[in-house]
Amino acid sequence: MTMLTKSIIANPALAAEGKLKIDWVEQHMPVLNRVRALFEQEQPFKGLRVAISLHLEAKTAYLAKVVQAGGADVVITGSNPLSTQDDVCAALVQDGITVFAKYNPDPKEYKDLMIKTLETRPDLIIDDGGDLVTILHAERQDLLSQVRGGAEETTTGILRLKSLEREGKLQFPMVAVNDALCKHLFDNRYGTGQSVFDGINRTTNLVVAGKTVVVNGYGWCGKGVAMRAKGLGANVVVTEIDPIKAVEAYMDGFAVMPMAEAAKVGDYFVTVTGNKDVIRGPHFEAMKDGAILSNAGHFDVEINIPELAALSVSRRTVRKNIEEFELKDGRKIYLLAEGRLVNLAAGDGHPAEIMDMTFALQALALKYVNEQYEAIGKRVVNVQRETDEQVARYKLEALGTSIDSLTDEQAAYLDSWAEH
Repeated sequence: MTMLTKSIIANPALAAEGKLKIDWVEQHMPVLNRVRALFEQEQPFKGLRVAISLHLEAKTAYLAKVVQAGGADVVITGSNPLSTQDDVCAALVQDGITVFAKYNPDPKEYKDLMIKTLETRPDLIIDDGGDLVTILHAERQDLLSQVRGGAEETTTGILRLKSLEREGKLQFPMVAVNDALCKHLFDNRYGTGQSVFDGINRTTNLVVAGKTVVVNGYGWCGKGVAMRAKGLGANVVVTEIDPIKAVEAYMDGFAVMPMAEAAKVGDYFVTVTGNKDVIRGPHFEAMKDGAILSNAGHFDVEINIPELAALSVSRRTVRKNIEEFELKDGRKIYLLAEGRLVNLAAGDGHPAEIMDMTFALQALALKYVNEQYEAIGKRVVNVQRETDEQVARYKLEALGTSIDSLTDEQAAYLDSWAEH
């Protein structure tokens, strides 16, 4: 059976368009190109099958090709129904990668495609949000035995993994890639910040300057969104449950208030908390006419859409990726991208140069867990510091930038407690 007949995709005829997208990002991912050269030489995944669940667009596709270059038989599926790009899927199939993914499948088909990915019996996995790991542990334990370990992309996924670990149920090691410095400092902050407004702006075609943007959550993603909103000329309000992060937002120059108050003043809302019901019934009732809601958290639960629908007398699509909810008093509230990740469901996700570092970490973390899975045990572990630093050095080299290093005397001084 050929790869093409094994795969489940929307339209194989789109491969040429997908290939152009992948070729473009490859030219802008020099760090991952360095990793690819390493993998081609060392073949760390020779004879192994790797299952990947990530937002299936061009940058992810190039990561899959890098893992394939390391000797792996790669099987890939999406991690969000609206972020899969059918032309990219077709291009990957043409390149010998098995793909189980389509744009906007219904919930049952979406999950079935994930299960088909796992039924190929992978040795290693790359997960985004913890869906593959959750299915393996909760529903398909018959597929667990061959899995050596894997790497997780997101904050949400790491929370789920650590919950499994605390309960003593995690059955293989996972590397928390999101906790690496080169991931959350750059991907979460600069990547999310830019791509959220790429999605909002291309979808709404409205100005941000002079408007009030409410950012729900001031973690690394929230910091990036607030920073970019400010750069576009917005007045920024931050809501938080963490007093330390709230003080940080205040010191960064943003207004801080409870969501009940922020709901009254916001023109745009961006949720980036990883939690559910961040924006809910009482908040909708307080919002201005024309308020625009968007989510940049992994799951579509941060905005309580059923409560919004219950308060509405009509609901209609007014523009691609914009749904209008008319409330009983005539106010209209607009929801972007069905409450799913606005930067991927209504855009192309993070810039290639940002994902270059993140996906280099993913690839190297997968190599590490494959080499050390027995020693690691059934735990969630961090990316090794030397891997983090190596990715940063590759990035600096690509930028043509050099930095200082300690002299022997300086190193000895820092290591000594006696003479200072």
